[in-house]
Amino acid sequence: MITIAIVLSILLLLVVLFLMFRIGTLASIFRGSSERAAGTTKTSNTVNSMLMLLFLILGGIAFAWSFSASWDEMNQPLASVHGEWTDSLFWTTMIIIGIVFVITQILLFWYSYKYQHKDEKRAYYYPHNNKIEVIWTMIPAVVMAILVFAGWKTWSTITSAAPADAVVVEVMGKQFNWMVRYPGADGKLGVTKTSLIDATNEFGIDFTDPNSKDDIVNPLELHIPKGKPVLFKIRSRDVIHSVFLPHFRQKMDAVPGMPTKFWFIPTKTTAEMQSETGNAEFKYELACTEICGRGHFAMRYVVVVDEPEDYEKWLADQKSFASQNPDFVANFGKGTANQPAATTEAAAEGK
Repeated sequence: MITIAIVLSILLLLVVLFLMFRIGTLASIFRGSSERAAGTTKTSNTVNSMLMLLFLILGGIAFAWSFSASWDEMNQPLASVHGEWTDSLFWTTMIIIGIVFVITQILLFWYSYKYQHKDEKRAYYYPHNNKIEVIWTMIPAVVMAILVFAGWKTWSTITSAAPADAVVVEVMGKQFNWMVRYPGADGKLGVTKTSLIDATNEFGIDFTDPNSKDDIVNPLELHIPKGKPVLFKIRSRDVIHSVFLPHFRQKMDAVPGMPTKFWFIPTKTTAEMQSETGNAEFKYELACTEICGRGHFAMRYVVVVDEPEDYEKWLADQKSFASQNPDFVANFGKGTANQPAATTEAAAEGK
């Protein structure tokens, strides 16, 4: 902290000295010292133009270094088919705009140096050229249209209808944790209603629906099979959250009252990723990337990618919510003290 304070103090002193120098220059102009002002301006232009070139060189070096040093962190190992499409689109976009950025920055700082003010120089007056206007309008427009179309195509593929054999997982965000629900042997998730949510039935599952009787709720880890389509049905119970799976390149907001979804195909098991990264403790993670409150940091869920046969074995070992809470399910909708909402809704619907 002391070192930082010293550095800041030195920088502040330099700023003060510079401002005092500028004040002196302005004062000389008001006094009519035009020759001194002109000389000062010439020197200032030369210094500023040299600083422009220095900033270009040092800034370019710093940019290249930071990009190189952060490469591994920016490029997490890829573990899904959909991630290949996303990465391809991302890097295509980065290369195009990166080339344009580098060219424009070099020209910007070089022109600041080359065309610094000199008394003997006069600017060439070139007010308009229709051909140039058309060219530099059409080229960016065409390039942007291609990038937007490519992005729309990739997005449409990811959010399109999942294959019929996709593994379905419902992911619900709430302050401040994720909840997960799997369909049981029937392969169908039961109906949910927000009015049925309570401390026990946190998903708000309607147990009058036969499909809900074998639903599996909140396993300790989220398991998915390698090489098979996985469909995430996403919703939120309170505020906006965001489902983010960095190694699968998947991200989708969880919005209250507006279910969302995406599907993907995992390509590497957790064990394979541990071997690839050399990290025996590696774990896939489902994280929230929407700041959703003071406990946002806690919204992390371990994701395990299994071989298909291991996944089926894991799923078979899971117990349904109904089997773990038999009394709750048996008394569901009978007007018990902990289910007034269920009775009210059933009466309103004439059930």
